[in-house]
Amino acid sequence: MIDLKIVNSELDIVSVMNSVNLPQCGAISIFIGTTREHFNGNKVKTLFYEAYESMALNQMKSITVLTRQKWPEVVNIAIHHRIGEVKVGEAGVVIAASSPHRKHAQEAVSFILDRLKTTVPIFKKEQYEDGSGVWKANEECAWKSNNNISNC
Repeated sequence: MIDLKIVNSELDIVSVMNSVNLPQCGAISIFIGTTREHFNGNKVKTLFYEAYESMALNQMKSITVLTRQKWPEVVNIAIHHRIGEVKVGEAGVVIAASSPHRKHAQEAVSFILDRLKTTVPIFKKEQYEDGSGVWKANEECAWKSNNNISNC
């Protein structure tokens, strides 16, 4: 089962966990990315995420296909990403994978996160307490090093 969502509301972490849970799986690995309160000396008030949703969902699906090729033991995968405002302490992304044993689920979740940050067209703006803000590129994003935004 693959569960992919881009939503403009609070992410339901328990729902994500339940969506990947199966009796034959002894492991569920979950990554929860939250908004931190400081970045490079600036106090963060909130993040704003935007996405090219249809392209983002297609790319997320491609990531799950590649993940299953690399870890065929992984049974279920969920990727939920939030768009809109995400305040400090709130979750902006939840990734979960289940498998019979922990190693495969843990490796899959790490791989999915890395691919999500480098290939999926979801963009964030950090809004700071002083009123300033900046759109942030993921340092890991493939297009950043190529100066070719169309690949993201």
